[in-house]
Amino acid sequence: MTHISPDPLQAEANLLDLLKIPGLSGRERQVADFLKEALISAGCDPEWIQEDDAHTRIPRDFEMGNLIVKLPGTVPGPRLMFSGHMDTVPLVRGVVPVKEGNRFVSEGETALGADNRTACAAILTLVQTLFQHKVPHPPITLLFTVGEEIGLFGAKEVNPEDLGNPEMGFNIDSGDPARAIVGAIGAHRWQVEVKGMASHAGVHPEHGVSAALIASRAITAISEKGYFGLIQKEGKTGTSNVGVLQGGEASNQVTDHVKVTGESRSHDPEFLVEITESIRDCFESAAASVQNHQGRCGKIHFTYQADYHAFRMEDDHPTVLATATALSKLGVPCKPEVTNGGLDANFLNLKGIPTVTLGAGQHNPHTVNEYADIEEYLTCCRLLLLIVEGTVG
Repeated sequence: MTHISPDPLQAEANLLDLLKIPGLSGRERQVADFLKEALISAGCDPEWIQEDDAHTRIPRDFEMGNLIVKLPGTVPGPRLMFSGHMDTVPLVRGVVPVKEGNRFVSEGETALGADNRTACAAILTLVQTLFQHKVPHPPITLLFTVGEEIGLFGAKEVNPEDLGNPEMGFNIDSGDPARAIVGAIGAHRWQVEVKGMASHAGVHPEHGVSAALIASRAITAISEKGYFGLIQKEGKTGTSNVGVLQGGEASNQVTDHVKVTGESRSHDPEFLVEITESIRDCFESAAASVQNHQGRCGKIHFTYQADYHAFRMEDDHPTVLATATALSKLGVPCKPEVTNGGLDANFLNLKGIPTVTLGAGQHNPHTVNEYADIEEYLTCCRLLLLIVEGTVG
């Protein structure tokens, strides 16, 4: 097959246009509307485009669900899926993207939003190229998710049937296009309500039970037992963190309530449970250790839920091989990797859609130093087209 390349000027224009659009988590409407209009202009039938009802199952105020586009195939082949998330972090608010050399950067003290506008732009460029050059292709699903930055919500709530049950998925949410992420860590998000007893801290402090002291002792014990920060035990690894502590009303009152929120992560599901349960044990022991003058102690209410589940694809999986083959045509060696962060691919793989995560030039996300490497972005645009061509006999 004679290879056709995406138009680099059109690809750059797509990215710049998308970088200008605000779209914080839960407020992705403007991004979706731009994509729908651009996809229809490229040749998509409006009937191929839908928004699902994922937002009705997300425990936040979301204005829309996932944007899903299903392109009929022009030739037989496995249904492919290309995905990326539409939301950005709050640090992107007010961004003014500008081109500096071979990069897009933020003109001011904001993040850029290359995470994940590069994905949206690369997928849009793919569709434009397919239609402009009448490239033969199998059935293709486009998935633009919501709420990725605050909990992978769109991918967590999407229905695979709404996607047409794709056989191979390619998620774009990284930097180096040669970096094929074939596995990712699992995580628990946990919360502890620490309940003590209030009393006057100057007149009768001994009558109280300090929730602050309980929380402090618990966190200290977690660290002393080796379950805080980087965790390495008997060949198993993981991490944990205390992210938020809230409580107290006045300096002269023994604190009777503290809320602690944190996370645990590991690639090993059993070790992940061990980490989280050890944290629970430390809070329970700390609560029992803090007593008032009557011997009454504090209490805790500990809850946790799976934030996302770990996965690891085999290097010879058809989705991984399709990625490696396409990269080889670009003269780029494929670098399968496993990440310690959560991705939409965590839930997509859990739902039975084998998904590799690819890079499109985003770097230093969630910082004021974020930038989009234009050459890497264009490489991803070419890579997506090669993946499609590779599935056609």
